[in-house]
Amino acid sequence: MRSMEQTVLETLARIGRMGVDELRDQWRALYGTEPPASYAKAQLVRRLAWRVQELRFGGLSDRARQRLRDIADGDDLAGGKKRSPKPRKRRTLAAGTRLVRHWRGVEHVVTALADGGFEWDGRRYRTLSAVAKAMTGQHVSGPRFFGLAASNKEEA
Repeated sequence: MRSMEQTVLETLARIGRMGVDELRDQWRALYGTEPPASYAKAQLVRRLAWRVQELRFGGLSDRARQRLRDIADGDDLAGGKKRSPKPRKRRTLAAGTRLVRHWRGVEHVVTALADGGFEWDGRRYRTLSAVAKAMTGQHVSGPRFFGLAASNKEEA
């Protein structure tokens, strides 16, 4: 007796050999709806392969469906808590890059280091913002201070 998995594999292989018109007919048979007009052959094959396996082996569990609904609603964590956005990736400057900033009548030169840090006035800093704070005495955006990022005033 042939196994159910073998029958599914044969069906999938047959779907892969079908033309677009046959795939659309297969869609109507398996989904009971008209196939999306925008779908190319490869998309039809993938979706039909999913549907054949879903019908034979079952679809997503109720828990997985709920998790996807939560994500779609913006509730990434269990219990409806919203996850904070991922931090932006830091831009890295090539080692040896020199940033020059004239501030309060003094020319300041900052050098990018190979490990991603920065050197200014003989001292090492982890971030450009730390360098800018050392220069100004107040917290400012390092990339903005050194002209690597647009200020809000310039964007408006």
